Amino acid sequence: MKNKTVIITGASSGIGKEIAKYFIERESNVVMNSSNEENLRRAYKEFGSPSNAIYLAGDISKQDTGQKLVALALEKFNSIDVLINNAGVFAPKPFLEVEEKDLDLYWSVNLKGTYFTSQAVIPQMIKQQNGSIINIGTVLVEHAIDGFPATAPLTSKGAIHSLTRQLAAEFGKSNIKINTIAPGIIRSPLQGKIGIENADSLAGLHLLNRIGEATDIAEAAYYLATSNFTTGETINIAGGHTVGHAI
Repeated sequence: MKNKTVIITGASSGIGKEIAKYFIERESNVVMNSSNEENLRRAYKEFGSPSNAIYLAGDISKQDTGQKLVALALEKFNSIDVLINNAGVFAPKPFLEVEEKDLDLYWSVNLKGTYFTSQAVIPQMIKQQNGSIINIGTVLVEHAIDGFPATAPLTSKGAIHSLTRQLAAEFGKSNIKINTIAPGIIRSPLQGKIGIENADSLAGLHLLNRIGEATDIAEAAYYLATSNFTTGETINIAGGHTVGHAI
Protein backbone atom coordinates (compact mmCIF):
# COMPACT_ATOMS: atom_id res chain seq x y z
CA MET A 1 0.00 0.00 0.00
CA LYS A 2 3.00 2.34 -0.14
CA ASN A 3 2.07 5.42 -2.21
CA LYS A 4 -1.46 4.08 -2.79
CA THR A 5 -4.24 6.60 -2.14
CA VAL A 6 -6.83 5.82 0.53
CA ILE A 7 -9.93 7.89 1.35
CA ILE A 8 -11.25 7.27 4.87
CA THR A 9 -14.53 8.75 6.09
CA GLY A 10 -15.21 9.23 9.78
CA ALA A 11 -11.46 9.48 10.34
CA SER A 12 -11.37 11.90 13.26
CA SER A 13 -12.06 9.45 16.09
CA GLY A 14 -12.48 5.82 17.08
CA ILE A 15 -12.11 3.13 14.45
CA GLY A 16 -11.70 5.55 11.54
CA LYS A 17 -8.90 7.41 13.27
CA GLU A 18 -7.06 4.17 13.98
CA ILE A 19 -7.48 3.04 10.37
CA ALA A 20 -6.06 6.37 9.16
CA LYS A 21 -3.09 6.05 11.50
CA TYR A 22 -2.45 2.46 10.37
CA PHE A 23 -2.33 3.37 6.67
CA ILE A 24 -0.34 6.59 7.20
CA GLU A 25 2.32 4.66 9.14
CA ARG A 26 2.61 2.25 6.20
CA GLU A 27 3.27 5.12 3.78
CA SER A 28 -0.08 5.16 2.04
CA ASN A 29 -1.44 8.50 0.89
CA VAL A 30 -4.46 9.17 3.07
CA VAL A 31 -7.38 11.56 2.60
CA MET A 32 -9.13 11.92 5.96
CA ASN A 33 -12.76 13.00 6.22
CA SER A 34 -15.13 13.80 9.06
CA SER A 35 -18.12 16.05 9.56
CA ASN A 36 -16.36 17.62 12.57
CA GLU A 37 -13.57 19.83 11.27
CA GLU A 38 -12.12 20.60 14.71
CA ASN A 39 -11.75 16.93 15.61
CA LEU A 40 -10.39 16.18 12.15
CA ARG A 41 -7.72 18.87 12.43
CA ARG A 42 -6.82 17.66 15.91
CA ALA A 43 -6.37 14.07 14.71
CA TYR A 44 -4.23 15.21 11.77
CA LYS A 45 -1.97 17.22 14.09
CA GLU A 46 -1.83 14.32 16.54
CA PHE A 47 -0.43 12.19 13.71
CA GLY A 48 2.31 14.82 13.26
CA SER A 49 0.74 16.61 10.25
CA PRO A 50 2.19 13.97 7.89
CA SER A 51 3.00 14.94 4.31
CA ASN A 52 1.31 11.76 3.04
CA ALA A 53 -2.06 12.78 4.48
CA ILE A 54 -4.58 15.54 3.95
CA TYR A 55 -8.02 16.20 5.38
CA LEU A 56 -11.37 17.56 4.26
CA ALA A 57 -14.34 18.17 6.53
CA GLY A 58 -17.80 17.51 5.14
CA ASP A 59 -21.08 15.67 5.58
CA ILE A 60 -20.86 12.45 3.56
CA SER A 61 -24.63 12.21 3.31
CA LYS A 62 -24.34 15.06 0.78
CA GLN A 63 -23.34 14.00 -2.73
CA ASP A 64 -20.94 16.90 -3.22
CA THR A 65 -18.79 15.83 -0.26
CA GLY A 66 -17.79 12.62 -2.02
CA GLN A 67 -17.06 14.59 -5.18
CA LYS A 68 -14.86 17.00 -3.24
CA LEU A 69 -12.96 14.10 -1.67
CA VAL A 70 -12.33 12.63 -5.12
CA ALA A 71 -11.14 15.97 -6.50
CA LEU A 72 -8.80 16.48 -3.55
CA ALA A 73 -7.36 12.95 -3.76
CA LEU A 74 -6.65 13.30 -7.49
CA GLU A 75 -5.20 16.80 -7.12
CA LYS A 76 -2.91 15.84 -4.26
CA PHE A 77 -2.07 12.17 -4.96
CA ASN A 78 -3.18 11.44 -8.58
CA SER A 79 -5.14 8.25 -7.87
CA ILE A 80 -7.88 6.70 -5.75
CA ASP A 81 -7.00 3.15 -4.83
CA VAL A 82 -9.09 2.50 -1.73
CA LEU A 83 -12.23 3.95 -0.16
CA ILE A 84 -13.08 3.04 3.42
CA ASN A 85 -16.67 3.98 4.22
CA ASN A 86 -16.28 4.16 7.98
CA ALA A 87 -18.39 7.21 8.88
CA GLY A 88 -21.62 6.31 10.59
CA VAL A 89 -23.91 6.76 13.56
CA PHE A 90 -25.36 4.11 15.85
CA ALA A 91 -27.45 4.12 19.04
CA PRO A 92 -30.01 1.79 20.62
CA LYS A 93 -33.68 2.77 20.80
CA PRO A 94 -36.72 0.54 21.31
CA PHE A 95 -38.61 -0.19 18.08
CA LEU A 96 -41.89 1.27 19.32
CA GLU A 97 -40.18 4.55 20.20
CA VAL A 98 -38.45 5.08 16.85
CA GLU A 99 -39.55 8.24 15.05
CA GLU A 100 -39.24 9.21 11.41
CA LYS A 101 -36.36 11.55 12.24
CA ASP A 102 -34.41 8.58 13.64
CA LEU A 103 -34.79 6.60 10.43
CA ASP A 104 -33.90 9.66 8.36
CA LEU A 105 -30.68 10.17 10.35
CA TYR A 106 -29.43 6.60 10.00
CA TRP A 107 -30.40 6.22 6.38
CA SER A 108 -28.85 9.57 5.48
CA VAL A 109 -25.51 9.16 7.26
CA ASN A 110 -25.01 5.41 7.14
CA LEU A 111 -26.56 4.32 3.85
CA LYS A 112 -26.58 7.48 1.73
CA GLY A 113 -23.09 8.36 2.96
CA THR A 114 -21.73 4.97 1.90
CA TYR A 115 -23.75 5.02 -1.33
CA PHE A 116 -22.82 8.51 -2.51
CA THR A 117 -19.13 8.30 -1.58
CA SER A 118 -18.82 4.97 -3.41
CA GLN A 119 -20.63 6.51 -6.37
CA ALA A 120 -18.06 9.33 -6.39
CA VAL A 121 -14.94 7.12 -6.42
CA ILE A 122 -15.99 4.29 -8.75
CA PRO A 123 -15.59 6.24 -12.05
CA GLN A 124 -11.91 6.84 -11.24
CA MET A 125 -11.45 3.20 -10.22
CA ILE A 126 -13.00 2.13 -13.55
CA LYS A 127 -10.45 4.31 -15.37
CA GLN A 128 -7.67 2.66 -13.37
CA GLN A 129 -9.24 -0.81 -13.79
CA ASN A 130 -8.42 -1.35 -10.14
CA GLY A 131 -9.73 -0.36 -6.75
CA SER A 132 -11.06 -1.47 -3.39
CA ILE A 133 -14.06 -0.25 -1.41
CA ILE A 134 -14.40 -1.33 2.22
CA ASN A 135 -17.68 -0.73 4.00
CA ILE A 136 -18.29 -0.92 7.73
CA GLY A 137 -21.34 -2.89 8.81
CA THR A 138 -22.03 -4.73 12.05
CA VAL A 139 -22.35 -8.33 13.22
CA LEU A 140 -25.77 -7.41 14.58
CA VAL A 141 -27.21 -7.51 11.05
CA GLU A 142 -26.95 -11.31 11.14
CA HIS A 143 -26.81 -11.82 14.91
CA ALA A 144 -29.61 -10.02 16.72
CA ILE A 145 -29.42 -9.50 20.49
CA ASP A 146 -32.38 -9.16 22.81
CA GLY A 147 -31.72 -6.30 25.22
CA PHE A 148 -30.00 -4.14 22.61
CA PRO A 149 -32.85 -2.73 20.51
CA ALA A 150 -31.40 -1.00 17.48
CA THR A 151 -33.75 -1.54 14.53
CA ALA A 152 -33.25 1.99 13.17
CA PRO A 153 -29.46 1.86 12.68
CA LEU A 154 -29.50 -1.87 11.91
CA THR A 155 -31.77 -1.49 8.90
CA SER A 156 -29.33 1.02 7.43
CA LYS A 157 -26.37 -1.25 8.15
CA GLY A 158 -28.21 -4.22 6.65
CA ALA A 159 -28.68 -2.18 3.50
CA ILE A 160 -24.92 -1.58 3.41
CA HIS A 161 -24.31 -5.35 3.58
CA SER A 162 -26.65 -5.82 0.60
CA LEU A 163 -25.13 -2.88 -1.29
CA THR A 164 -21.70 -4.49 -0.93
CA ARG A 165 -22.74 -7.66 -2.73
CA GLN A 166 -24.54 -5.85 -5.54
CA LEU A 167 -21.65 -3.44 -6.20
CA ALA A 168 -19.23 -6.36 -6.19
CA ALA A 169 -21.33 -7.95 -8.93
CA GLU A 170 -21.65 -4.79 -11.00
CA PHE A 171 -18.00 -3.75 -10.92
CA GLY A 172 -16.05 -6.98 -10.60
CA LYS A 173 -15.17 -6.91 -14.30
CA SER A 174 -13.45 -3.57 -13.71
CA ASN A 175 -11.28 -5.23 -11.03
CA ILE A 176 -12.95 -3.25 -8.26
CA LYS A 177 -13.18 -5.25 -5.03
CA ILE A 178 -15.99 -4.35 -2.63
CA ASN A 179 -16.29 -5.86 0.84
CA THR A 180 -17.78 -5.22 4.25
CA ILE A 181 -16.15 -5.48 7.67
CA ALA A 182 -18.69 -6.37 10.36
CA PRO A 183 -17.16 -5.52 13.75
CA GLY A 184 -18.16 -7.01 17.06
CA ILE A 185 -17.92 -4.80 20.12
CA ILE A 186 -14.88 -2.58 19.63
CA ARG A 187 -13.32 -0.27 22.20
CA SER A 188 -14.13 3.22 20.94
CA PRO A 189 -15.86 6.45 21.99
CA LEU A 190 -19.11 4.95 20.65
CA GLN A 191 -19.64 2.91 23.83
CA GLY A 192 -19.68 6.01 25.99
CA LYS A 193 -22.05 7.77 23.62
CA ILE A 194 -24.61 4.97 23.88
CA GLY A 195 -24.36 4.68 27.65
CA ILE A 196 -22.01 1.72 28.10
CA GLU A 197 -19.71 2.77 30.94
CA ASN A 198 -17.52 -0.34 30.94
CA ALA A 199 -17.14 -1.88 27.48
CA ASP A 200 -15.02 -4.71 28.89
CA SER A 201 -18.09 -5.94 30.76
CA LEU A 202 -19.33 -7.18 27.36
CA ALA A 203 -16.28 -9.37 26.76
CA GLY A 204 -18.31 -12.54 27.37
CA LEU A 205 -20.29 -11.98 24.16
CA HIS A 206 -17.15 -13.01 22.28
CA LEU A 207 -15.63 -16.49 22.35
CA LEU A 208 -12.20 -14.92 22.84
CA ASN A 209 -13.56 -13.35 26.04
CA ARG A 210 -12.44 -9.85 25.19
CA ILE A 211 -13.79 -6.92 23.24
CA GLY A 212 -12.04 -5.83 20.09
CA GLU A 213 -9.61 -2.99 19.67
CA ALA A 214 -9.71 -0.46 16.84
CA THR A 215 -6.41 -1.90 15.63
CA ASP A 216 -8.18 -5.21 14.95
CA ILE A 217 -10.42 -3.42 12.44
CA ALA A 218 -7.51 -1.47 10.95
CA GLU A 219 -5.64 -4.73 10.30
CA ALA A 220 -8.68 -6.20 8.56
CA ALA A 221 -9.09 -3.07 6.44
CA TYR A 222 -5.44 -3.27 5.42
CA TYR A 223 -5.86 -6.90 4.40
CA LEU A 224 -8.89 -6.13 2.25
CA ALA A 225 -7.15 -3.11 0.72
CA THR A 226 -4.30 -5.33 -0.44
CA SER A 227 -6.29 -8.43 -1.40
CA ASN A 228 -6.67 -9.03 -5.12
CA PHE A 229 -9.12 -11.94 -4.94
CA THR A 230 -11.64 -11.09 -2.24
CA THR A 231 -14.88 -9.36 -3.18
CA GLY A 232 -18.54 -9.29 -2.19
CA GLU A 233 -17.72 -10.64 1.25
CA THR A 234 -18.80 -9.61 4.73
CA ILE A 235 -15.97 -10.42 7.12
CA ASN A 236 -16.82 -10.62 10.82
CA ILE A 237 -14.07 -9.18 12.99
CA ALA A 238 -15.80 -10.14 16.18
CA GLY A 239 -13.84 -12.56 18.32
CA GLY A 240 -16.33 -15.36 17.71
CA HIS A 241 -19.37 -13.20 18.49
CA THR A 242 -21.42 -14.71 15.67
CA VAL A 243 -20.37 -18.36 15.72
CA GLY A 244 -21.06 -19.54 19.24
CA HIS A 245 -21.63 -18.75 22.91
CA ALA A 246 -19.78 -19.42 26.12
CA ILE A 247 -21.82 -21.01 28.95
